[in-house]
Amino acid sequence: MAGTSIDEKAAQHNVHDSASHEPTAVLELPNSWKYKRFTVLGYKFPWYASPPVQLVIVSFVCFMCPGMFNALNGMGGGGQLDPSANNKANTALYSTFAVVGFFAGTFTNKLGIRTALSFGGFGYSVYVASYLCYNHTQNLGFTTFAGALLGVCAGLLWCAQGAIMMSYPPEASKGRYISWFWMIFNLGAVIGSLIPLGQNIHINGSSNVTDGTYVGFLVLTLIGAGLSWCLVNADEVIRDDGSKVIVMKHPSWKSELWGLVETVQSDPYIIALFPMFLASNWFYAYHFTEVNGAYFNIRTRALNSVVYYLCQILGAYVFGYALDFKGVSRTVRAKVAWAALFAIIMAVWGGGYAFQKTYTRATVKPEADRMDWTHDGYGGPFVLYMLYGFTDAAWQTCVYWFMGALTNNGRKLANFAGFYKGIQSAGGAITWRLDDIKIPYMNMFASNWALLSGSLLIALPVILWKVENTTSLEKDLAFTDETAEEVVAKTIISPAASHNDEKVV
Repeated sequence: MAGTSIDEKAAQHNVHDSASHEPTAVLELPNSWKYKRFTVLGYKFPWYASPPVQLVIVSFVCFMCPGMFNALNGMGGGGQLDPSANNKANTALYSTFAVVGFFAGTFTNKLGIRTALSFGGFGYSVYVASYLCYNHTQNLGFTTFAGALLGVCAGLLWCAQGAIMMSYPPEASKGRYISWFWMIFNLGAVIGSLIPLGQNIHINGSSNVTDGTYVGFLVLTLIGAGLSWCLVNADEVIRDDGSKVIVMKHPSWKSELWGLVETVQSDPYIIALFPMFLASNWFYAYHFTEVNGAYFNIRTRALNSVVYYLCQILGAYVFGYALDFKGVSRTVRAKVAWAALFAIIMAVWGGGYAFQKTYTRATVKPEADRMDWTHDGYGGPFVLYMLYGFTDAAWQTCVYWFMGALTNNGRKLANFAGFYKGIQSAGGAITWRLDDIKIPYMNMFASNWALLSGSLLIALPVILWKVENTTSLEKDLAFTDETAEEVVAKTIISPAASHNDEKVV
């Protein structure tokens, strides 16, 4: 466009000098409690309506809800001796999730982030309650229904979470934001796994998870669903440089449904990331049921689950901060991250191949005779399971960062997140069903290793040619119907800042 460029117009409103990186003007925030800062022990906390605080709230919602879900599934079989109910519930879960995931952006945009997160949290509560019921009634229909319901609810929760995590932070901090979220989220699974560990620590034999474990999970998921309402509207969030997240006018249902098609048309390269999306949930049935659930007794499964998620925290920290390393350009970081991920996958799953050769479905021992942490030979499988957790977090962190590095547009990122959750859930539905029909363990292992390594090779052209050092505003605007002036006016705070009532898209 003629006259002042988009970047120049944005720079005129910015409160930082681009050369010195020092503030050149005092940032004036609206006069509201949401923008008050508090100092504790010399540390000045960000205001409530800031990206870091909002991310922490979302992280704790996931701490309470998906975190407890992960802790429960990490026990193998959902804490049941017979994994059949867990397999059927999770097959139903990921089947509905796969469908809802593609359209979750549409519903989340209409409902708003808080409603989507709260409804999602409620689904996790019903899921946990179904296992408490199953302990007494063996009601397989209820657990299967609860799984299907959770697929709908989780689709909304993860879409809202993905939109916040990828669009709220500035470009230079996206890796750290993903890292913070993944660490807090997985801390929930660590705490959740400590519950059954404490309750079963003296049980060296055959047992289901106790009622107390399920009740504890149920209470925490209900708290998480309520915590969603502590978030502020997206249009009220202000970054520390004075910029706002991109908000848009309410689209029609028809235009939002077309958003997924438009995303593929405008950014067809995203299809090359679809195998990585598929791989991101493919390995959970193998990890939880075919390794942890089949090889170890109940108290050892609980201990393994704790360290699995502790290593997820470590993996998220290492990769999240490395992806935002300031001394290296973003394009180089993307390439190094890809190479590191490929090397880790080959090394860890290579070790997994050696371990998987030691047992089959036919040789699985009765619960009372399975591997205990006091047995000789426990150290090797224990370390392998830790590394499985580390690689899981590394994979998820990189996938989110790759998507966030492709655009800053909130609407496009919501559609990316919808594709991501929908496709990965389709993979989850397939693998839980494969375990239910008792596919050989080695076949499941081979599918995991092949999909993880192969999807990285397919994604390599996107990493090499589509990740740039910065995403220009012009590219993000090409996906919207708004003008540069409208977006700049909405994303830069003026001294007389005002707010509209629009939702993030």
